[in-house]
Amino acid sequence: DGMNVLFIVVDDLRPVLGCYGDKLVKSPNIDQLASQSMVFSNAYAQQAVCAPSRVSFLTGRRPDTTRLYDFYSYWRVHAGNYSTLPQYFKENGYVTLSVGKVFHPGVSSNYSDDYPYSWSIPPFHPSAEKHENDKTCRGKDGKLYANLVCPVNVTEMPGGTLPDIQSTEEAIRLLNIMKTSRQKFFLAVGYHKPHIPLRYPQEFLKLYPLENITLAPDPWVPKKLPPVAYNPWMDIRQRDDVEALNVSFPYGPLPEDFQRQIRQSYYAAVSYLDVQVGLLLNALDNVGLSNNTIVVFTADHGWSLGEHGEWAKYSNFDVATRVPLMFYVPGMTTSPVSQGAKVFPYLDPFSHVGGSAPQGQSKKVVELVSLFPTLADLAGLQVPPVCPETSFGVELCTEGPSLVHYFNVSEGKVQEGKEGCDNTARCFNEEPAAFSQYPRPADTPQWNSDKPKLKDIRIMGYSMRTIDYRYTLWVHFDPSNFSADFEDVHAGELYMMENDPNQDYNIYNNTSHGWFFKKLLD
Repeated sequence: DGMNVLFIVVDDLRPVLGCYGDKLVKSPNIDQLASQSMVFSNAYAQQAVCAPSRVSFLTGRRPDTTRLYDFYSYWRVHAGNYSTLPQYFKENGYVTLSVGKVFHPGVSSNYSDDYPYSWSIPPFHPSAEKHENDKTCRGKDGKLYANLVCPVNVTEMPGGTLPDIQSTEEAIRLLNIMKTSRQKFFLAVGYHKPHIPLRYPQEFLKLYPLENITLAPDPWVPKKLPPVAYNPWMDIRQRDDVEALNVSFPYGPLPEDFQRQIRQSYYAAVSYLDVQVGLLLNALDNVGLSNNTIVVFTADHGWSLGEHGEWAKYSNFDVATRVPLMFYVPGMTTSPVSQGAKVFPYLDPFSHVGGSAPQGQSKKVVELVSLFPTLADLAGLQVPPVCPETSFGVELCTEGPSLVHYFNVSEGKVQEGKEGCDNTARCFNEEPAAFSQYPRPADTPQWNSDKPKLKDIRIMGYSMRTIDYRYTLWVHFDPSNFSADFEDVHAGELYMMENDPNQDYNIYNNTSHGWFFKKLLD
């Protein structure tokens, strides 16, 4: 009880990390955190785009309850006055602090990052953030562009810095203040990279020689992919360097050498992020708070790196919905930590060799809507009740269960989880599933398919991921009353993970729709 919380959320980070088995990426500091944490290897976001995902996990409600599928409404006005995760900690006596991108800025958090409901003091935003989309990338001709691939010399940047560097500095400043104040705190730190543009200090390119970078394992658009499921990556096409390639819309592939450059820069941005996380965790050690601070590390959603001929997020595939999720809880995921012990010495990705395995790992399928109840549970607060089926009028409840019961069980037991099933149907019902969804304006890819405004949504793709399969239905959706009609199915997808881990072979149409499909539809 009485532990502080350091909540780290990263923009657009899929689990390309050493601790998730990626052999190429260098992420020694995040891996070190994982080596002291409970790591969930099958965690999924509820919608693969920034504002809807963040409002969903910060309120513990699904997008159909927040009614936010785009960027243009504030849930307290538009859906219900739902309490948030930081608000709950604030109401329980914590000082709550926000640094960087935690809520999505703008109308979806009331132009204030939901201050003063969620935060004790106004949230901090790095001043360099306003230059994110300026022309700061030097081209081969020496001129400046607004590119997708954008390694930079930091000293040449406006203010001589980058947003995530400023956020780390501010978070460390706040930790030093909290050390002396003796008040419990909930500090949320939101990092921008690897969100586009892939703008990071150029030295990180050295970690990833281009000849070591492969294409995606499945860089083609799958033959049986319904057109409604495809996201045409408009935000990528609008960057100067991609625009110059003149790629045909919507399926035209990017040149292979450029695909490699995007993947190289994404990895480089992840290593730059890892350094920021390393400096932040090292500061937690230095102020002597590693022994009484819970650390959570996650992302708002993933990002396609050429899989299925797609880039960016905006889809229901694992590459867009799967996120890293880990919890460091001193005395629970580690043996008790003595005051002032060094748990997180800073590791330099340029010189550090050797990985570290996660302390505990669960392959259970879990969802980000479980973050709120899990953190309340770990901090010894009363766990908010589970929401009733319709909860628009309920201020405090969550639509995901706490995950703490997965922490203490050895993996062998967790994996089984099927003892006591006397018939397949009951086993099926108890199988954990993660639900994600994505709206579309039309059955075929068009200019606003990635980010349709609420009034333009005509189809909702509801997707269900279990350990064995991903099942998606694209159904008619009426934005005027937020209703989905499961009788009116526009398209379906079914991928069996055992023999199709990359979700390339849709067997929805060549499977007899018997008992299995009826269970799924329910």
